[in-house]
Amino acid sequence: MHSVIKKTLLVPGLVLALAASSAACGGNEDGGGAATGPDGTAASRSPSSRGLGNIVVGGKAVTGSELSGVDKVPYRRTSTDGALYAPVTGYRSMMYGRNGLEAVYDDVLTAGVKSGGASGNVVTTIDPKAQKAAFDALGDRRGAAVALDARTGRLLALVSTPSYDPATFSGATPDDATAWKALTADERDPLLNRALRLAPGPGATFHVVVAAAALEHGLYASVDDSTRTPLNYVVPGTDAAVAGDSPRCENASIRTALRYSCDNVFARLAVDAGQSALRSTAEKLGYNQELTIPLRATESTYPTKPLTAAQLARTGTGGGGVVATPLETARITAALADGGRLVTPRLVERVEKADGSTQRPADSGGSGRAVSRRTAEQLRSALPAVASRDGDRQGSWFTTYARQGDGRLVSVAVHVSGGDGGQEAGRIAGKILAALA
Repeated sequence: MHSVIKKTLLVPGLVLALAASSAACGGNEDGGGAATGPDGTAASRSPSSRGLGNIVVGGKAVTGSELSGVDKVPYRRTSTDGALYAPVTGYRSMMYGRNGLEAVYDDVLTAGVKSGGASGNVVTTIDPKAQKAAFDALGDRRGAAVALDARTGRLLALVSTPSYDPATFSGATPDDATAWKALTADERDPLLNRALRLAPGPGATFHVVVAAAALEHGLYASVDDSTRTPLNYVVPGTDAAVAGDSPRCENASIRTALRYSCDNVFARLAVDAGQSALRSTAEKLGYNQELTIPLRATESTYPTKPLTAAQLARTGTGGGGVVATPLETARITAALADGGRLVTPRLVERVEKADGSTQRPADSGGSGRAVSRRTAEQLRSALPAVASRDGDRQGSWFTTYARQGDGRLVSVAVHVSGGDGGQEAGRIAGKILAALA
């Protein structure tokens, strides 16, 4: 995968990543120039002299505008590689409203239209090479991919497939209406931003959270200690048994249990740790928190109502009402890769207004230490040993992190609905990391 150091976290059926989506509606998206490259360095400034301002990726505008012929709304949006960047830009339509960055920064992007002067630009953190690699690798699948700089929180890729071209319905013609109707009728739901708004059960990808809770609360001193868990773990006070899928899951250590996705072990760890400890660790890692980047992401949740022992065991295996997005999965992987420090993902590097001033988005919160450095290092050392298996109804997951040749520490999360297990999702993640190398 062309990286200097690479750690892979594969898990049964799901290997760590989630998705989010932006609903198809005419209203605004919740959430909160001079172009810059994906690392935030300055590029040449090219504000629109007239018309709509632009959204910039890798120093180049991926949006534009042209005269609409309608006095009330004089400009319609055009796009370059619209389907590739739709999860980032959102859409701007004369008939169907706005969402995504088009909605969040509407005042900046339309400043020139209202004043008769120039409009401002929105400069994103997206790396065009990583974005295209993820988009091409996902292909026609229903899926999502997120790449995150673990230290800065910059989102380097934010992809959702199938996608759509926002320019096809940006105007007010019969063709625009036909394009919108086709998109909203498509059963694959291309208007859904799976990287941000889709939150299925994380399945075995949640095992790392359970493992972190067990280490943080002193149940085990090391990921190599035996958990003394029978292959068929019977939940105390019930006749319900949780089975491990491999003989290696009997009395497995946390390291081995992560590798072979041993549900029996993580059901036991959840019960032994208790709901309070497990919920606390999950929340420190980003669960049950609102998150904007500045687009609003669906909340990844761990149950807050009291659970029975059987229900608690179920959450330990990533079920029982636990849900997560690909964004949250990439964020957890980044935290473990970077010594236990949780960062707030961000999609916008800066906003450059028509008057020449610049504004950097404020931190939306949620950053800080999530787990101890020792816990993070223990789990990070175990991640390369985790293996995947075939996907289930929730789809297949993959998460990994790598230190790139330029020193960046990057986490990647991929989710494929109805996929064929972590191998395919892992292949997609590999292409993203190769593009960043």
